[in-house]
Amino acid sequence: MNFRDLGRMAASTCVAAGLFAATALPALAQEETPKLDTGDTAWMLVSMVIVLMMAVPGLALFYGGMVRKKNILSVCMAVFATVCLMSVLWLVAGYSLAFTDGGAYNSYIGGLDKMMFAGIGKDSLTGTIPELVFATFQMTFAAITPALIIGSVVDRMKFSSLLVFMALWLFLVYVPVCHWVWGGGFLAGDGVLDFAGGTVVHINAGVAGLVACLVLGRRKGFGTESMAPSNLVFTMIGAALLWVGWYGFNAGSALGANSTAGVAMSATQVATAAAALAWMFSEWLVHGKPTMLGIASAPSPVSSPSLRLAASLM
Repeated sequence: MNFRDLGRMAASTCVAAGLFAATALPALAQEETPKLDTGDTAWMLVSMVIVLMMAVPGLALFYGGMVRKKNILSVCMAVFATVCLMSVLWLVAGYSLAFTDGGAYNSYIGGLDKMMFAGIGKDSLTGTIPELVFATFQMTFAAITPALIIGSVVDRMKFSSLLVFMALWLFLVYVPVCHWVWGGGFLAGDGVLDFAGGTVVHINAGVAGLVACLVLGRRKGFGTESMAPSNLVFTMIGAALLWVGWYGFNAGSALGANSTAGVAMSATQVATAAAALAWMFSEWLVHGKPTMLGIASAPSPVSSPSLRLAASLM
């Protein structure tokens, strides 16, 4: 083989490599382009529905059963109205402020580019699911989080004042914290991880409930009138709905029907069952017998320490 043959071979190799690059690279680029996954979308639609079920009727029944009979209807009304109000406010500006780029202020708050879901078409994607599905899934988080606070202010705040407080709290507290952690804010930049709302939902609502409870003070008649739960069957049904709802809350936070969702679902079942037994045996040891209220505390959002303290001051 002479130098001329080697030159021809090198030229042929270069041509072949060029043809491969011309055909393979566009194919690779197409594979990297996000595509709608119907399985992921179906799971997220189901997750969205069962997270909503956590609030209405789950949380409404859970709280309603723990108050006096005369307050059951008002507590259910408060939870229902809060979910409705938060859903509308999330559409108006909550989603945009939480999940869009805020420019120079992005470390602390998002922008207003997607007010009223502007620019979110039916073909817009977040990962492998429609952005509209993602935005509505996050809407259910924004709806139930303020509703958790109701248990610590029940029987001590006017209905109109409650609605004003919830609207202000959504925009002044929930939306900024949501952006800090999930929307690309400074906490996300610092490496803070929150898979399914430990910071955005539970610490957030727990601290708010505790502060609101301490500011409002004890209810009239506390310590002199009987304030025993009026219907623990309601509370048990509410707790069961909350338990089921956790599958949408936790496994749904994987944003797809994948192995991560499976791990979250398994952990949710085992952790809730273990927590329920821990509550039951703790009461058994301390008070001599287990109670329905104690075991029902395990699957509920108010099992967080700050909300439990707030509830104890009711």
